Amino acid sequence: MQRYLPDPFLFVIILTFVVFILALLLTPTSPKELITIWGDNFWNLLTFSMQMVLILLTGYVLASSPIFKSVLSKLASLSKSPGSAIIMVTLVSMIASWINWGFGLVIGALFAKELARQVKNIDYRLLIASSYSGLIIWHSGLSGSIPLTIATEGHFTVDLIGIIPTSDTIFATFNLLLILAIVIIIPIVNGFMYNKDEAYTIDTSLLNNTNSTPVSSTQIGTPADKIENSWLLSMLIGILGLFFVISYFVMNGFKLNLNIVNFTFLFLGIIFHFRPKNFLMAVNDAVKGASGIIIQFPFYAGIMGLMVASGLAEQMSSWFVAISNETTFPLFTFISAGIVNFFVPSGGGQWAVQAPVMLQAGAELGIQPAITAMSVAWGDAWTNLIQPFWALPALAIAGLKAKDIMGFCLVNLVITGVIIGIGFILVTI
Repeated sequence: MQRYLPDPFLFVIILTFVVFILALLLTPTSPKELITIWGDNFWNLLTFSMQMVLILLTGYVLASSPIFKSVLSKLASLSKSPGSAIIMVTLVSMIASWINWGFGLVIGALFAKELARQVKNIDYRLLIASSYSGLIIWHSGLSGSIPLTIATEGHFTVDLIGIIPTSDTIFATFNLLLILAIVIIIPIVNGFMYNKDEAYTIDTSLLNNTNSTPVSSTQIGTPADKIENSWLLSMLIGILGLFFVISYFVMNGFKLNLNIVNFTFLFLGIIFHFRPKNFLMAVNDAVKGASGIIIQFPFYAGIMGLMVASGLAEQMSSWFVAISNETTFPLFTFISAGIVNFFVPSGGGQWAVQAPVMLQAGAELGIQPAITAMSVAWGDAWTNLIQPFWALPALAIAGLKAKDIMGFCLVNLVITGVIIGIGFILVTI
């Protein structure tokens, strides 16, 4: 991976040409039509792109606040060796990712940085890879877009499968057993990948969350300075934001999404930095890591458009259906979802493409729609391990490149693929 994996920006360009050529060879779409589809869909992820920029920015800003740094520091102090640090960050990331994938992505990376400050001789690459590996269980958790979609009244496949409660998907026995197996095995695997002789250590001074020095009261002179450093303004707007957060959870229960996670992080950051100027300096430092997200996500939107509009994603799904039977169907559905995820790295978008094909085929083979849906969900989460698209926020927080962690993630891909594959074979027996 270190030698051959290019920068994620070059990866997405290569991926664009691969999809374009496949669509040209395997579908009746003309080159002109493909170019038009690509350009028309190029900006379809702007809302999501901004959400991802903000989850990076707000998470980074929150972590640079004195209070949050103190909490992370105390938690990290519980780890006394590189092995225990790797296991701990994997478990923390998994728990957070099961609650909400965006929360897990940011918290895992931030906690990994704090562990790197405190644990000597730790392999920083493996530490960040371990934090990212926790994302494998996100789509089987509380923020899983597929199980939540089919549990919602009026979803687009309701005429085919009806409403499927989360008790049959997220909280189903087979799903919980898969999660348990991965939560036990992957932290151990990550721990065994540590090699003290080849560990990539890092100067802890490079891990500071901010390059700016907080402003003290003695530096406040002009009226403009007084406004920019008014703790009262920060507290008033911060309390207003937190009041909304509390109201949201009272009305909706513990229902997390990207918007409420970003909102919570943002206003906690404002309060914890105390003065507006300190908050803005932290924001300025955080923005520097968002360039990969800003420039690459439009290309992924174009790729998704090519896959869906040309019919290529549907064809890929149909190939696996053709070689499936009542025993192997969940396994092949899982694998097909993992492949499609490379080109359509969006859980909801992928379900929209694969659901009509997979649900119909599953029904003909007598497979419960909940199992079909979770096969796609696990496949979507599985190949995220080696998909730079999702790693960008964590890499930006860590200050690493994709090739630094992908070797470790590839090992996790193989191990989790075997675990999940066996699980979906057993569920049909």
